[in-house]
Amino acid sequence: MNARRVAERRLQRLTAEAEYLREELEAVEGFGEIVGRSEPMIRMLENVRRVAATDATVLLLGETGTGKELIARAIHAASRRSGRRMVRVNCAAVPASLMESEFFGHEKGAFTGATTAREGRFALAHRGTIFLDEVGELPLELQAKLLRALQEGEFEPVGSERTRTVDVRVIAATNSYLEAAVRAGDFREDLYYRLNVFPILVPPLRARGDDVILLAETFAQAFARKMGLAIHPLTEADLHRLRSYSWPGNARELQNVMERGVITARKGRLDLSRALPGETEERPPESRVAGRPGVDENDAAGLTDSSGILTDEEVRSLERTNLVRALEAAGWQVSGEDGAARLLGLPPSTLSSRMRSLGIKRPIQRPASETMLPSGPGIARSRDELSRFSTSRQRPNHAMGHRK
Repeated sequence: MNARRVAERRLQRLTAEAEYLREELEAVEGFGEIVGRSEPMIRMLENVRRVAATDATVLLLGETGTGKELIARAIHAASRRSGRRMVRVNCAAVPASLMESEFFGHEKGAFTGATTAREGRFALAHRGTIFLDEVGELPLELQAKLLRALQEGEFEPVGSERTRTVDVRVIAATNSYLEAAVRAGDFREDLYYRLNVFPILVPPLRARGDDVILLAETFAQAFARKMGLAIHPLTEADLHRLRSYSWPGNARELQNVMERGVITARKGRLDLSRALPGETEERPPESRVAGRPGVDENDAAGLTDSSGILTDEEVRSLERTNLVRALEAAGWQVSGEDGAARLLGLPPSTLSSRMRSLGIKRPIQRPASETMLPSGPGIARSRDELSRFSTSRQRPNHAMGHRK
């Protein structure tokens, strides 16, 4: 009987591992190298080199599409755990009702639909690395159990009273302000400090200078090989377009643009005028961030010199202004096709959480006769204006990019 149980457990583990490896193969598209020579990238990669050799927990901070998962894989590959797998969990994609099972596994019959036992991601990552992507989206009820797994290396599968031990190195990533979530009571303070052992800022593409050209050429050649096409080098006009665009979607957006450019190429020449989303936007030499003249968006991201570092209150003010503009443009609708979350490129749950943390509430409707129309250059009057504002939206302590 014991031998049969051991065999069943082994089969379940092999099945779970095969399922996970299929997911990983679907996620990897052949762009595995980190491309970049800019100063922000050199500084970041030096931090990667230093921390990789240790077992320290790493928290990757950066905007969507900057390549946080790629950096996590680089840390794992350079670590002493590289002989084992790195298991990724997208905390924003797993339904809250299934998240505990996804992390820790479950026994047969633990809940409706649990027809067989299943290994969780922590068990699969034993002696390797677990990558918690979008960790800021974890529900509060799971955070305590995650904290115990991280601190004690112990957990119980759903439906089991048997404690299991695990040895994992943790790398977490987020594009949100965890400090604000802690203040709002949406993220446990003790878990935040447990994750924030060695933070690394992953710079946005707009802060990386001519890395955009290196990445564009890399993507174009990779897609051309995949499609069996021969393409010409980028023209000066192409280079100008690439440098002028603000890249709100970072390297992931650039990857999509170059794929479109290869698909629409004529006689081997890329047509970036059709591939780029709308007209390219020249960045002004100077902008105002949270009332500070002369601080451009790179400085606001904390990526150049210390004179551009914003205080926490200034960061909150900047974010609050942007969210309110989005909500006003969407008629205070958070989710849906015309909601503010879509305009901002955020999950509705993330927007709702930030609204609570910043104390943003829908204003009380006044009678039409008392309603005053807003005026002034600072008010976003259309979706187009809001989109232009949101593309320059910054996260001061966040920063590569390739893909996340």
